Amino acid sequence: MEQLRRTKITDLLKSTETGHTVNVKGWVRTKRGNKQVNFIALNDGTCIHNLQIVVDVPNFDEALLKRITTGAAISINGEVCESTGSGQAVEVLAKEIVVMGECDPDKYPLQPKKHSLEFLREIAHLRFRTNTFGAIARVRHAMIFAVHEFYTKKGFLNIHTPIITASDAEGAGEMFKVTTLDYENLPRTEEGQINYKEDFFGKATNLTVSGQLEGELAALALGEVYTFGPTFRAENSNTSRHLAEFWMIEPEMAFYDLDDNMDLAEEFLKYLIKYALDNCMDDLKFLSSRLQEEEKNKKADERTMELIEKLQFVLSNDFIRLPYSDAIDILKNSKPNKKGKFKYPIDGFGSDLQSEHERYLVEKHFKKPVILTDYPKDIKAFYMKQNDDGRTVRAMDVLFPQIGEIIGGSQREEDLDKLTARMKEMDIPAEEMWWYLDTRRFGSVVHSGFGLGFERLMLFVTGMGNIRDVIPFPRTPKTAEF
Repeated sequence: MEQLRRTKITDLLKSTETGHTVNVKGWVRTKRGNKQVNFIALNDGTCIHNLQIVVDVPNFDEALLKRITTGAAISINGEVCESTGSGQAVEVLAKEIVVMGECDPDKYPLQPKKHSLEFLREIAHLRFRTNTFGAIARVRHAMIFAVHEFYTKKGFLNIHTPIITASDAEGAGEMFKVTTLDYENLPRTEEGQINYKEDFFGKATNLTVSGQLEGELAALALGEVYTFGPTFRAENSNTSRHLAEFWMIEPEMAFYDLDDNMDLAEEFLKYLIKYALDNCMDDLKFLSSRLQEEEKNKKADERTMELIEKLQFVLSNDFIRLPYSDAIDILKNSKPNKKGKFKYPIDGFGSDLQSEHERYLVEKHFKKPVILTDYPKDIKAFYMKQNDDGRTVRAMDVLFPQIGEIIGGSQREEDLDKLTARMKEMDIPAEEMWWYLDTRRFGSVVHSGFGLGFERLMLFVTGMGNIRDVIPFPRTPKTAEF
C-alpha cells in the first residue's frame, strides 16, 4: 500500500473537494452489498458520522474482503468522490485496503443492532465504539476544555489539591481508607485500637471527598483559584445519581460574598452550555434523537424536555434567586405536597430538600433555573458563613431541570470565633484543623466558593439518565472492573 498521510474522517466530511486520493483508517461499523459492490461504514472516533467506503468487488481479493467484518480495523487508500447517497457530501472509492486488525464476528459483542445501556456497562472497554458513547466521550472532552478555558480567561489559577487526605471536608465520614498496614496483622495500641502511627503517613488517611478546604488556603493568598480533580465517596448507594469515584470542579475566591458567588456560578454554567451548543451540535443532535426514541412510549407529561431545547432554556433565562424559607413555603403549599404526591413530604423549615422538591421549583413553579440561599445551618457544613439570625447560613444551591441540584456552595465563615464554635458543635476536632483555622487567624477576608459535580453536568448536557453512562469506567458498590 502506498504510504499516505492519514486524513481524519471528521476533516474529510467537512470538505466538498473531490478527485484527490486520501488515506483513511478506522473501525468497520457495517458492511453490505453484493457481488459487484460493497459499502463499508467506517468510523475513526473523530465524529458521530461514518464515512462510506465504496468497494468495487471484482478489483479485490475475495479472501481479503471476507476479513472485513464489523469491528475490524482497516486502512484504505482511495479517491474522494461526490456521494450519491444522502447524509454526506463525499465518499471514498477504495483503491487499496489493508486489514490492520481482524475481528471475529461470532465473538464480537457489538453487533449492528441496538444494545441496552445495562449490557454496554458490562463491556465498558468496548462501549466507546458505539455512537452513544463516542458522542458522550467527545462532549465530555469539550466540557473539560471549556472548564479550563472559562477560568483561565477570568484569571483563576488551577490548583492541584491532595487526593490523599487526613481531613473530612464535609464531615460525612463516608470515606475510603488509605493504608499500607497488614490487614492480617494490624498493629494495636494498649487500648486495642489500630495504631495508625505505624502506618505510612503516621496517621489515619483517606481518599478525598473534596478539594475545597485546600482550595481555600490557596485562594486566601492567590485570590481566585479552582480545582478540577477526582473525589471519592464510600456511600453504599446504587442509585442512578451516585458514583464512588467522580470529578469535581471547585472554585474558591477571596473577596467574594454570596452574591458574587451566585453570579459566578450562573455565568460558569451558561458558558459551559453555550460551549456545548457551539462545538458539539452533531453529537447533541444524535443524543437528543436517542433520548426521544427511548421515551417515545412514555406519556407526553412524563417525557423530558428535548435536549437542545433544554440547554437553550438555561441560556435564555436569568436564574431565579430566593431564600430557602420562601422555597419551603412554596413547596408546603404546593398541590403535590397537599395531595401527598411527594415521596418526602415538606413539613416546614428545616426540611432537607430532595430532588423531587428541587425539580418542582424549577420545572413546575418557576419554569426557570433556581438558586436557593440561606439554608438552615443544621443541614449544612461547618464552614458556611453564619447569618445574624443564628439559624441560617449563607449557602447557595443551583437547581436545574431534570437533575435538581447541580451546584452547591456558600460564602465561607471568615470569623475565627464563630468557626471554632461551630466546629465544636459538630464535634470536629479543632487541633486536627489547625492549618485551616490559621487562615482565619492571619489576614482573614470574606471569601466564597462552590462545587460542581462534573458527572452531574454531563448528565444534564447529554440527557443521559444514569450517571454510570457519562464517565468512562464507573466505580460503584461491588463494581470496579476495567
